[in-house]
Amino acid sequence: MAMASINRFDELNEHLPISIEFERHGSLIVIEHEAELEHMRSFVSQQSEHGVDVSFLDVNEARELVPELSEDIVGATFSPSDGKINPIRLNLAFIQGAKQRGAQVMVGETVEQIEVNNGKVCGISTSQGSYSCRVVVNAAGALAPKVGRMVGVDVPIKPRRGQIIVTQAVEPIARCCMLSAGYIAAKFNPDIARQSGHGVSIDQTAKGNILIGSTREFVGYNCQTTFTGLAQIAHRARQIIPRLGSLDVIRSFAGLRPYTPDGLPILGNVETLEGFIMAAGHEGDGIALSPITGDLIAQLIAGEEPSVSLESFSLSRFADRQL
Repeated sequence: MAMASINRFDELNEHLPISIEFERHGSLIVIEHEAELEHMRSFVSQQSEHGVDVSFLDVNEARELVPELSEDIVGATFSPSDGKINPIRLNLAFIQGAKQRGAQVMVGETVEQIEVNNGKVCGISTSQGSYSCRVVVNAAGALAPKVGRMVGVDVPIKPRRGQIIVTQAVEPIARCCMLSAGYIAAKFNPDIARQSGHGVSIDQTAKGNILIGSTREFVGYNCQTTFTGLAQIAHRARQIIPRLGSLDVIRSFAGLRPYTPDGLPILGNVETLEGFIMAAGHEGDGIALSPITGDLIAQLIAGEEPSVSLESFSLSRFADRQL
């Protein structure tokens, strides 16, 4: 799905009404400890078997690509096909593009109830009125469980907070996105995050600001930043790129990722209620998987067979979980 999605971004960049600042400069996963080497070699092998263009770099090769990297790293992996995007502009572009094609966007309306008749969705009630419909798509991210409860559907998504530091704008330090190997591991295994930290991600915007993240915390719907979380991020980032320690921080923020127990999104029809479709639980991959997710859900609504099987992403895979 990720490979299909990134290829769609090239086309979207040309056809959406505003620029989404999509660039393919690759991604670097930095390996900081010898203990991570074997795992990352296996990671490269598995990704390559699935057709991903990724290679293993030794220290010298990694620092040739990003000279600012610490001399203390032990290696890296590099995927030249990866890219980055401005998520705010992407959302605005999707909205404006949809409106140009006849969609209506209701801003500031709270969905209060989903109407059901004979086991089928038939409408919704909001703070501003009522609408008839045959399909409701639950794409509410970390709030998807609240929407599910409106129709008695248990959605096993938990909010997972991520804190981000934003620095002053500077000349390019690295054109590619950077992640630590620990960041990848912590994404899929909460125990790793609790035991050894959250890893780190480093990216530079088109205007030169550097985004440094991120924590992975189960703190309910609390979107506040914390001194401890931000200090941890800053410390880890300086270990990978020492120069970051001399930059000014201009702001910080936090958001909520929609986390599922197995790390996969929940996509497709809900078997117990006709017309209720799930499209949530992407954790930190919501933007990356947005084009392919939109395609697949649109195909379902149109009564077509999805171009990618959604069997592995069905809500029913959690049917036997303990509530």
